[in-house]
Amino acid sequence: MATVSTESVAQDQLRAFIERIERMEEEKKAIADDIKEIYAEAKGNGFDIKVLRQIVRIRKQDHAERMEQEALLELYMAALGMAAAPRQEDEEEQG
Repeated sequence: MATVSTESVAQDQLRAFIERIERMEEEKKAIADDIKEIYAEAKGNGFDIKVLRQIVRIRKQDHAERMEQEALLELYMAALGMAAAPRQEDEEEQG
């Protein structure tokens, strides 16, 4: 008889978890729709959406992580001839 009660409790817990997840998924979709509206409004005001998305992504990063990525980007671009390599004097001034 205990197994019937245990199964019932497990089913109730499972149902509760699923319903909570479904509610969160609905909220997540509503928030995503709101964000899309904000980007559309920004675009309507002349802002570049790709750049806005990039800024949002960058602002999530830790400062040191961002600086490291920027340094690597500059290094790779210089190696590909896309940008001038940092001058020796510039590196000494920063260091």
